[in-house]
Amino acid sequence: MQKTVNVKELIENSKSRGKNRLIEKSVPIILFLIASISILTTIGIVFTLIVEAVLFFKEVSLIEFFTSTKLAPLAKDPSFGILPLINGTLITTLIAMLVAIPIGLTAAIYLSEYASEKVRRQLKPLIEILAGIPTIVYGFFAFTFVTPLLRQVIPTLEPVNALSPGIVMGIMIIPLVASLSEDAMSAVPNAMREGALALGATKFEVTMKVVIPAAISGIIASFVLAISRAIGETMIVAIASGSNKVFTFDITQPMQTMTAYIVEFTSGDAGSGTVGYHSLYAVGITLFAFTLLMNLLAQFISRKFREEY
Repeated sequence: MQKTVNVKELIENSKSRGKNRLIEKSVPIILFLIASISILTTIGIVFTLIVEAVLFFKEVSLIEFFTSTKLAPLAKDPSFGILPLINGTLITTLIAMLVAIPIGLTAAIYLSEYASEKVRRQLKPLIEILAGIPTIVYGFFAFTFVTPLLRQVIPTLEPVNALSPGIVMGIMIIPLVASLSEDAMSAVPNAMREGALALGATKFEVTMKVVIPAAISGIIASFVLAISRAIGETMIVAIASGSNKVFTFDITQPMQTMTAYIVEFTSGDAGSGTVGYHSLYAVGITLFAFTLLMNLLAQFISRKFREEY
């Protein structure tokens, strides 16, 4: 028996299919536009930095900016050498990594190789809580607790210095090193561990000679990303490291980092349109270059030394 065709239903089904086709065609466009927001934002930031930095370098030579050790932007005869800021940034970052790498890697080894599953589920979130503490809290912690504590051991330590914020920055980035390194070590197949144990290796030998070499790309990438995070840190150094724009390697003395310089001048010390104002963008693009290079290095290391299992 032939089925009766309802013309009204055919029209409605045709409209429904048309709507579905329209939705299917529009969804990729919408998703592309949303995905492009981050790219366009990055382009806008870089464009702003370059335009304003060009205005600065019309007044100050590149050679003076990158080679001079004198930074006095508000002096009667101003000078704009970025070396004191780079020096302060690198020294505090180095101190931070001397704290974060041993502690973070040790925590990762314990969580991955020695802790039970129950202990790992409890400890890892507790370690990662450190990453959720606001950096301004870390800054006051460095200034009001760590520095007085260190001054009892080092009497010559200034009230604001490079050592205290460096240590606290290291504490802050421990979760980054520990979590990423633990993920890399946990990704190593158990068959490799069991094979080494079957050959008579101890648990420690398996960890040091099998697991860590197999996970080295992820571990080193975590170090590089932690360095990038430390270089870009602002509030800790702005509060606890002082604003001394002098090129020195004495970690007991005040130093200023690139981020702290930007914070200081955006508080109103430099009038809009002045050379000092445009120097903010020159320092900003230098900082951007540092962090970009660190991220590219992390990606390169991950691809270069990645193990496929």
